[in-house]
Amino acid sequence: MGDAWAAVTGAERRTLADLFKAEPDRLSRFTVEEAGIRFDFAKTHLDQGLLDGFAALAEAQNLTGARDALFSGEKINVTEGRAAEHTAERGQGAPESVQRAQMLHSRMRALIDAIEAGAFGDIAHVLHIGIGGSALGPEFLIDALGRDAGRYDMAVVSNVDGAALEEALSRFDPTATLIVIASKTFTTSETMLNANSALDWLEEGGVDDPYGRVIALTASPEKAIEFGIDETRILPFSETVGGRYSLWSSIGFPVALALGWGGFEELLEGAAAMDRHFRLAPTLRNAPVLAAFVDRYYANVRGAETRGVFAYDERLRLLPSYLQQLEMESNGKSVTIAGEPVGRATSAITWGGVGTDAQHAVFQLLHQGTHLVPVEFLAVVEPDHAFTEEHHRQLLINCFAQGAALMAGKQADDPARSYSGDRPSTTLLLDRLDPSRLGALIAFYEHRTFVNAVLLGINPFDQFGVELGKEMAKAIDTPGALQFDPSTKALIERALGAVA
Repeated sequence: MGDAWAAVTGAERRTLADLFKAEPDRLSRFTVEEAGIRFDFAKTHLDQGLLDGFAALAEAQNLTGARDALFSGEKINVTEGRAAEHTAERGQGAPESVQRAQMLHSRMRALIDAIEAGAFGDIAHVLHIGIGGSALGPEFLIDALGRDAGRYDMAVVSNVDGAALEEALSRFDPTATLIVIASKTFTTSETMLNANSALDWLEEGGVDDPYGRVIALTASPEKAIEFGIDETRILPFSETVGGRYSLWSSIGFPVALALGWGGFEELLEGAAAMDRHFRLAPTLRNAPVLAAFVDRYYANVRGAETRGVFAYDERLRLLPSYLQQLEMESNGKSVTIAGEPVGRATSAITWGGVGTDAQHAVFQLLHQGTHLVPVEFLAVVEPDHAFTEEHHRQLLINCFAQGAALMAGKQADDPARSYSGDRPSTTLLLDRLDPSRLGALIAFYEHRTFVNAVLLGINPFDQFGVELGKEMAKAIDTPGALQFDPSTKALIERALGAVA
């Protein structure tokens, strides 16, 4: 593998302007159209030599074999000894896993039909309680696609801070509220505390049978039964579907409730279209693979530690938060699958915002700062509002201008007014924002994350890094269980009145 990495790390560095001059067909070679999305990688520093070098690295790392193992349901999550079968939820995987996913989807649809038929009473509000992947995916999709659906007033609560729950419930009528509890293990402390408080709120609000207003989404249905939820209101999903990859499973229940079952099916089909592209497209015409090559170039060759994601569409405002977990929890690792030090940078720090707001906040650093930050722009061709078309025209003009300005720069006699240029960006342009295209977009990011992991030789499907903090939190509630440093002891004493 060392020789393969040497081919990309030792490549000649040319400016973006020089690359466009030297490669007349650059735009066509670095642009991919798939599933209603245009992926434009032309304003990155990859050239044909680097593409060939990364293709050789992918072959050395057996990307094809790893991809086949992912889709066939092999136990590629080696540290936890299980498969990663989120693609089976959209019909792309081992036949038995696809069949089980379809059965569980049918069960979810039947429950939605029952809710819509009034089996739970007159439901106007839905409170979804989860954390991490059990909340970020549903919240993102509901915010992006469910604004005009008009089906239910929905809120997603993940933070254990009581202020978050209080804010969500302040606009709800308890007698017309459905509670959804999403937890893979059904033991997550933050989620269960919020769930118990929500149940208390229902009871205090005059609901005679609070548990009868609860839906459980979990891979541990027996735990939900122990909690007090009837089996008919539990929607299981497979243990092989990880949290940040779970919105396609029963965790997507509130999304299906918000959009209607037809919208949820379109979401799945859009993701399946991207699955097929990832499986079948040649390496150098494969959008997730090319995106991963860009990621590895800037992280491992140019030393960029972050990647900025800026959505020029208000409906995609939660995308950076969603990607933070997907990318940083998946690939924020320091050892290989074999347990050896990786020896190079792994996941970039993902951050971002919404255009045009970000232009008046963080773009100063992007244009004139000392950090190299690869930027990713997202935009949508068709608007979805009733105001004059000038709003959307100005939005798109600003998006495209920022990418052009980062690349071109501008020299001036006054150094303070000079822009170096040669700063990279990619642009993802969606025809429209609908369930199908958003499903394809999210699947693209999942596969991009997977390819990055394969190139680095790490496991993107475990997340042991989140456990130590949880253990420490439990120890604070168990005096004498663990000795803390003087600073932490002082904080505990000052805020909680006791020293563990």
